[in-house]
Amino acid sequence: MTAESKATAEHDAANGAGGEAGEPGGGHGTRAIIAALIANLGIAIAKFVAFLVTGASSMLAEAIHSVADSGNQVLLLVGGKRAARAATPEHPFGYGRDRYIYAFIVAIVLFSVGGLFAIYEGVHKLQNPEELTSPGWAIGVLVVAIGLESFSLRTAVHETAAVKAPGQSYWKFIRTARQPELPVILLEDVGALTGLVLALLGVGIATLTGNGVYDGLGTVAIGLLLVVIAFILAMETKSLLLGESATPEDQRKIVAALEGGPSPVSVIHMKTLHLGPDEVLVAAKIAVQRGDTAEEIADLIDAAERRIRDAVPIARVIYLEPDVRRPTASGTSGATVTQGA
Repeated sequence: MTAESKATAEHDAANGAGGEAGEPGGGHGTRAIIAALIANLGIAIAKFVAFLVTGASSMLAEAIHSVADSGNQVLLLVGGKRAARAATPEHPFGYGRDRYIYAFIVAIVLFSVGGLFAIYEGVHKLQNPEELTSPGWAIGVLVVAIGLESFSLRTAVHETAAVKAPGQSYWKFIRTARQPELPVILLEDVGALTGLVLALLGVGIATLTGNGVYDGLGTVAIGLLLVVIAFILAMETKSLLLGESATPEDQRKIVAALEGGPSPVSVIHMKTLHLGPDEVLVAAKIAVQRGDTAEEIADLIDAAERRIRDAVPIARVIYLEPDVRRPTASGTSGATVTQGA
């Protein structure tokens, strides 16, 4: 078996093994998604009841927001399941990017259903302000919702802390994570808490002043907040869909694995690409000696592949091309690591 066919066979075996690659965040993301889904379903029901009693537009906007969030969490769970499908001849690298696609759909849903609806409802309220009835219901529901959303955010923060690099900020984690679920849940929960505070301010000021305009202003602010979050999610997920390289840390580990240990090889240049959140393709040109036999080169490649997988387990697809190192015009011949594939 050649080194290339061996790598492909091992990749197919890894995909056929089932849900490890499709398990969002290795299980961490799934717990955060389920916690958020349970919280949002309960909150949505309570908000709809409060809207029917009070007529507050900010409560309706928040209820739709919670429904959209619940749908988003279902989409993330579906994406994780679909990503776990085994590779096929038509899709030889598997379905790992399904998780990116469903995360992108989440951004669209949050923008259209959550953000645009809230802005529309808020503008309508500003044009036709009405005094709130039984505002105590709305305030009570909002306070309870803040508590439930805080629990959901706490779960997401706890799950994120288990996977992010030590000392890494949560914002940097959102910008650099290759797993989409936790960044989506983090942003959704932060947006939900901020939206609840805005709704509480709008309802509270409208109650104190007797002027429903403040309820409308709070609703518009919620809509704008959701649009901003949806835009951030869309941009980050778009980058993942286009194809991002392995993290700089993983790239360093791969080069070190190739150039260290028994039977080391010299890297001429290397490219990496995330085929999914938990699956990386590695393509590298390595230097061999001019007098090496085909069998010796095959043994070198096999050993190098094992070292890579030991160092970076998500490096599931590996293609190593043997070549002879040639001096550059400057007389140097250092390794080049490029982004993407």
